[in-house]
Amino acid sequence: MGLAVVTEVVDSNQVNMVSQHAAILQVGARNMQNFTLLEKIGKSKCPVVLKRGYSATVSEWLTAADYLLAEGNEQVILCERGIRTFEDSVRFSLDISSIAVVKKFSHLPVIVDPSHAAGHRDLVASLCKAAVAAGADGLLIEVHPNPEEALVDGLQSLSLPQFEKLMNELRPIAESVGRFI
Repeated sequence: MGLAVVTEVVDSNQVNMVSQHAAILQVGARNMQNFTLLEKIGKSKCPVVLKRGYSATVSEWLTAADYLLAEGNEQVILCERGIRTFEDSVRFSLDISSIAVVKKFSHLPVIVDPSHAAGHRDLVASLCKAAVAAGADGLLIEVHPNPEEALVDGLQSLSLPQFEKLMNELRPIAESVGRFI
């Protein structure tokens, strides 16, 4: 299809092989503090998305990014995907304030994964709008041609018409804060 592939790598022994086939490596929330994996990915020089751990502070997240940077990998993208709190109406609480904190203390770009934070498609658009208004550099949005038939993450996936509508709604928000889509 000619599409760039972003894929999660969980084993430091697989970094070299996966980096030969993927455009961007992803470190999931569960592996944010797997320092052996971070060091190996840092040495690979392959672009990497570093998701924030479920219970990680912003400082811990930035420290994890430092492991990648220390090995010479300057192509690090941070991904806010929500943190665990006492709130149970959503899967994870999306920490919009983390975007501003990261921008204050780091040069790294921040993308937001509202689909995983919300856990349900009805909440995704609002979280996307908040993230763009807060200065997110990108969004990671689950989209599926038929979410009801998706084998994975169907509840949090937008349909193609929902995604198109959202993109149209995000443009003026992005423009209002000096950004573009």
